[in-house]
Amino acid sequence: MVSRRKKKDTGPMPAASAGLLRFFEEETEGIKVRPELLVVLAVSLIIVSVLAKIFF
Repeated sequence: MVSRRKKKDTGPMPAASAGLLRFFEEETEGIKVRPELLVVLAVSLIIVSVLAKIFF
């Protein structure tokens, strides 16, 4: 009989050879911020700095 492994819900993982590691599985402590929020904050900071340079 051939034993079958359960298929994972995730897709195939990248190769672990040639120094490539699956570093994204490690959880780190700290503040977790959504990428969308960071983009909005960066664009806001650019706009505020441009406006400050124009008016001051």
